[in-house]
Amino acid sequence: MNVNQQPPMASPYGQPQPGYGQPSYAPLGGGYPGPYGPYSGPATAYQPGAPQGYSTYASFPSKAVAANPVSDLPSPLDLGSARGPTPVSTNQAYSQYAQGDIQNGPPPMDHSMAQPAHRPPVSQPYSQGAMNLSGPHPSYPQQYQAQPSMQQMANQMSGMQVGSGPLTSTGPGYAPTPSSKPPISAAYSAAAPPSYTQAAPPVSGAPSQPPPPSEPAAPQPYYDGPPPSQQQHFPSSAPPPSQPFPSSPYSGPTPSSQPWAPADSRQQSFPPGPPTPAQQTFPNSAPPPVSQASYSGPPPSSQPGPFPPTFAPPAQYPAPQPPSQPGPPPFHSGPPPQCPMPPPSMSQQQANHLPPGPMQQPPQPGMQGGYPPQQNGAFGQPRGPQPGYAGPQYPGQQNYGAGPAPTTAPTQKRLDPDSIPSPQVSELPAVQKFRHRIDPDAIPSPIQVIEDDRANKSSEPFTTGVKGQTPPLVTTNFQVKDQGNASPRFIRCTAYNIPCTADMAKQSQVPLAAVIKPLAMLPPDETRPYIVDHGEAGPIRCNRCKAYMCPYMQFIEGGRRFQCGFCSCVTDVPPHYFQHLDHTGKRVDCCDRPELSLGSYEFVATVDYCKNNKLPQPPSFIFFIDVSYNAVKSGMVNIVCQELKTLLDYLPRENPEADSVVRVGFVTYNKVLHFYNVKSSLAQPQMMVVSDVSDMFLPLLDGFLVNVNDSRMVIESLLDQIPEMFADTRETETVFGPVIQAGLEALKAADCAGKLFLFHSSLPIAEAPGKLKNREDKKLVGTDKEKSLFQPQSGFYSNLSKECVAQGCCVDLFLFPNQYVDVATLGVVPVSTGGSVYKYTYFQAEMDRERFLNDLRRDVQKPMGFDAVMRVRTSTGIRATDFFGSFFMSNTTDVELAGLDCDKTVTVEFRHDDKLSEDTGALMQCAVLYTSCSGQRRLRVHNMAVNCCSQLADLYRNCETDTIINFFSKYAYRSLLNTPTKTVRDTLVNQCAQILACYRKNCASPSSAGQLILPECMKLLPVYLNCVLKSDVLQPGADVSVDDRAYLRQLLSCMDVSESHVFFYPRLLPLVKLDGGSLPMAVRNSEERLSKGGVYLLETGLYLFLWVGANAQQELLSNIFGTPTFSQIDPNMTSLPELDNPFSQRLREIIVSFRSQRSRYMKLMVVKQEDKAELIFKHFLCEDKSASGGASYVDFLCHMHKEIRQLLS
Repeated sequence: MNVNQQPPMASPYGQPQPGYGQPSYAPLGGGYPGPYGPYSGPATAYQPGAPQGYSTYASFPSKAVAANPVSDLPSPLDLGSARGPTPVSTNQAYSQYAQGDIQNGPPPMDHSMAQPAHRPPVSQPYSQGAMNLSGPHPSYPQQYQAQPSMQQMANQMSGMQVGSGPLTSTGPGYAPTPSSKPPISAAYSAAAPPSYTQAAPPVSGAPSQPPPPSEPAAPQPYYDGPPPSQQQHFPSSAPPPSQPFPSSPYSGPTPSSQPWAPADSRQQSFPPGPPTPAQQTFPNSAPPPVSQASYSGPPPSSQPGPFPPTFAPPAQYPAPQPPSQPGPPPFHSGPPPQCPMPPPSMSQQQANHLPPGPMQQPPQPGMQGGYPPQQNGAFGQPRGPQPGYAGPQYPGQQNYGAGPAPTTAPTQKRLDPDSIPSPQVSELPAVQKFRHRIDPDAIPSPIQVIEDDRANKSSEPFTTGVKGQTPPLVTTNFQVKDQGNASPRFIRCTAYNIPCTADMAKQSQVPLAAVIKPLAMLPPDETRPYIVDHGEAGPIRCNRCKAYMCPYMQFIEGGRRFQCGFCSCVTDVPPHYFQHLDHTGKRVDCCDRPELSLGSYEFVATVDYCKNNKLPQPPSFIFFIDVSYNAVKSGMVNIVCQELKTLLDYLPRENPEADSVVRVGFVTYNKVLHFYNVKSSLAQPQMMVVSDVSDMFLPLLDGFLVNVNDSRMVIESLLDQIPEMFADTRETETVFGPVIQAGLEALKAADCAGKLFLFHSSLPIAEAPGKLKNREDKKLVGTDKEKSLFQPQSGFYSNLSKECVAQGCCVDLFLFPNQYVDVATLGVVPVSTGGSVYKYTYFQAEMDRERFLNDLRRDVQKPMGFDAVMRVRTSTGIRATDFFGSFFMSNTTDVELAGLDCDKTVTVEFRHDDKLSEDTGALMQCAVLYTSCSGQRRLRVHNMAVNCCSQLADLYRNCETDTIINFFSKYAYRSLLNTPTKTVRDTLVNQCAQILACYRKNCASPSSAGQLILPECMKLLPVYLNCVLKSDVLQPGADVSVDDRAYLRQLLSCMDVSESHVFFYPRLLPLVKLDGGSLPMAVRNSEERLSKGGVYLLETGLYLFLWVGANAQQELLSNIFGTPTFSQIDPNMTSLPELDNPFSQRLREIIVSFRSQRSRYMKLMVVKQEDKAELIFKHFLCEDKSASGGASYVDFLCHMHKEIRQLLS
């Protein structure tokens, strides 16, 4: 994949980003109340205060300068193209890793940089090129002199005639962007690019230009007077220029003769052609007083008459051609094109031609000196929304969406599909060796990749019959047709074309792994795996490797024998299973037998597959309720007891019509345990207390585990009495180990498997086995001893979990802590037995009740298997070597799970033990033996065939990034138990760099080292890996507790790919038009994408945030909250009011839909802009720099590029 699909360099300060919504500047006719405009980030785009024709800032050469052979902007990740072969740039350091000079914010100006960087006073003639203009064509050489007046400009502009082109939509369902600039139909000629000389600086009255920082920023308006006189300091992002640019007395824009066209907002995330608006910059000192004349309103519009807007065609990766030529295909190979360069005068004057737009706003509260800071530390103009999102659009409001983007006609050089060129430092004059910033829209966009996959793969069913084909992404809705390979809902692989040799696998460093979700739920339009019953004979298997009959078995000798696809052993077909073969060598009943034609199916297991050769009993559920002071006071006890009365009607069952056969029991505890006899013959429940917790036993057998329907009256009476019995308790201490021991003893006595539901509130400090002490120590965070915080305090719970697994006793833990409870230790038994941990810190009944009850209902009702054993078999040449998830292993091959539910995954890593053949490929078979909730012993089998390759290019063409990230995160989180966090992070970065360096070295077309080249299917690897590195587990903020980190570490260990995707890269939806069944297109996770006039829904997999901009329209607020004013919105609400309007109904449907897709109920949090809760919301904007020191996406990509280049050199 070519990260550099475009000629232009990174966008300078203040330039509109092509294709992604620079708001169009039109008079406020409706919509937002002035003076506030739509907020597209924390800063403004329009500079009020200076009279038309003057600028308070020094101008800087336009973006197109960067495409010049003497580009002044070297970078390790250069998004423009250099002329000729693309040269090498110098190594740049990366601040997050303590190497120096790349900062996420603007660069500091120390005194060594006090010399201003100037621009040479070189006249740059403007060539008309392909300008289709009737009337006079005034050309504007770059003159450093007084500016033309507004009258002169109007006169010049009025002479232009621009023909209109066809109108296209600016985005799905939105009106065309109102353009306030003349449309473009011109190409710039690159015939005579200006040469930059290092002449002596002339006398300059203009403020000079500091080196631009490494993050997008923009000029800031000074409100109410001249800017502060003190020098603005920025973190340094580059060494000071060795020689300053010659400065010029000219400091203002010149009149425009360049028309504009709003670009189609659906363009790709790589910018089309060099945008040319002015690069305005921070002054080092106050501007001349004349530039702060008493002009306070918006500048008069410079639009010369009613020009019909011309819309550019949707941009592909290279810049669009002029209408007379067909557009280039999206990908080219060959050297990068030369980028024609408009003279700076063209860009400067555009800054002057902003008609009164909606972007004026006074300084935001709490911000000093009129500089609204961006969340990631940069100051400056944020960009508008994303491609495809034209801004919040409501009745009576203008469209603040994708604004004008210039289109140019590039020369007919072809673009290298793999390259981000970078000018070689040695080719640059010394004065030009300072950094430019990278345009975030020119680096791979997760949203674009997701949308492209949806567009390409959601319409047709995904058929699994083709070996080695990569499935649609987890973010795409698609239907699966099983034709011999397991559905991607059951198995997802990191690579579907694996290397033939171990050496090749080691060279590439791409992990070979599969994320297996054996009991995954399927959508209603897909068929559940068929159940095959072979009677007493049981399933047909290979004699040698014991693989189960599957589509990979080859029948020979007329069907009397079959050859195993895994080990090639030949086995006789039992007489009852014999069938003749057709002319192709397939059995004639092939299509009638699921095990011969499908990738996933189930066998009914015989008594030989049962424990002690005895058919199993139906499972039991036992509820353990903490009745200590904290649990009662928080309201938890009352809520649990009330809920269980109705929940017991929804115990899991296979036939929805039949009653559940699951039996139930009840225990309460604090420092002692209270068992309850709820036998159906009793009028009232009986309580038995066990106070000797050091030697736990079960005080009763008959009447403890009962059928719900038989004992309903007694159970309901008990659940009514428990809250009253313990309402006045003063007991604060609890036990924990004996509670699990009691449940284990009960299941042993009943000779069945089952599940324990523990509702627990505090650190178990009472004297008993498994007693814990408070060991939370924030001083250990970041040290080599930090790993001890993730390890259990003692071996007691590890031994207990081993006993639980042997009995088939699964433990689910619901925690309600107000302080440290040592989740790392309490979670050992749930994690080892295939259970789950749920955590509700500072539980408040009214706020958290809904989330807790929904989690509990789902946990009780969801389909699951008990007493499960899983084994993964592979064909000769590879083998399963490592396993990740919630399970126990007593040997190297069998994954033992006391419980296995529909949400749990087991991740398996494979290694080579021999050569593989490209002809045969590689096979894997996952077989899970389990007891269903009806008590039947079954075998579920999933088969997967992948291709093998001897060329690295084939490997890189068939990888799945989401699955690779799922594997990397599990590998990293597990490593924390034994390895310092910094080492884990460095290992991840290093492996990712090796993967990409191997591709660069062996698969990419030759190009300079200054280009970052990413494989097409892995172009999102850096952004997703950065999200993993910045996660709370690997890089915690000061407010993240050790318990939270341990909880998230355990939670991720058994996440499937769809959940880990949204966990690391949350989904951010602008709530614009919600008509119809489709969702609005998501935007990227950055604060710069937020509009102050919008409302956004953020889904993290654990939470839903509804972010409300301070200038959100009254009608929108009324539709969602039932109140027209921002100040009246209650930030504490956890559910939206049910209002009778289509917008409210659709929004609530979306929230219900999102929740139904996740295994945990996502609590809704309303976040008002500039409220204190906004810090939590911003924490999930993972493309920005994080408060805990995590790098922004742009910075991390630069760092990754540097690592790759070091490996290659």
